[in-house]
Amino acid sequence: MIINKKQTMTSLEIAELTNKNHFDLMRAIRKMEPAWEKTCGCKFALTSRTIIQPNGGTREVPCYSLTKTECLYIATKFNDEARAKLVLRWQELELQEQERRQQLCLPSPQKILALADEIIGDGLRILNEPAEDTLTATQVAKTFNMTVYDFNAVLCDLGIQYRRGGRWNISDELANHGYTSLRTHVSYSLKGVKKVRTYMTWTLAGLRYLNAKLGYPNF
Repeated sequence: MIINKKQTMTSLEIAELTNKNHFDLMRAIRKMEPAWEKTCGCKFALTSRTIIQPNGGTREVPCYSLTKTECLYIATKFNDEARAKLVLRWQELELQEQERRQQLCLPSPQKILALADEIIGDGLRILNEPAEDTLTATQVAKTFNMTVYDFNAVLCDLGIQYRRGGRWNISDELANHGYTSLRTHVSYSLKGVKKVRTYMTWTLAGLRYLNAKLGYPNF
């Protein structure tokens, strides 16, 4: 994941990569954190990820989000094999990022807003419904060349939104800025059962805020 031009890796990913128990890894990172804070003047970034349960539900799992330097510091406590896996994984990620930058010509912030207007227009023409002036998370994620999963995770990490009641909600301090709007979708099952789903969408003012907040890169 890339936040503010810095590539990061979660402790969940590290645990999976090195075949370690995540709980034990979190405990080890906490023990190493004081020395890092004393030397660098900052703590490791603590965040969380939404994990899908076998029963279809979800739960929030706390984890650390670490830069490459922080990961290599943590890896000093690993055995040779685990440390090698982590180093090679970072090398792979950096190569992928280089290829992405070479192959992808990202639009300017102004073009992002124009693309947002186009997405809304295309969606409305397809649906043949009255005009909507908001974008879904999937549509906004597309303007930033991200998957909707990564987009929601980044906003959650930055404290812009949180998940409750089965849907995403904008943080309380941003609630009255006109950045989001609720949209209701009505559908019917094959048996004729009516289902009503309410979800958060983003206004163009919200898209401008996200564009500034995410530190859109200049290429």
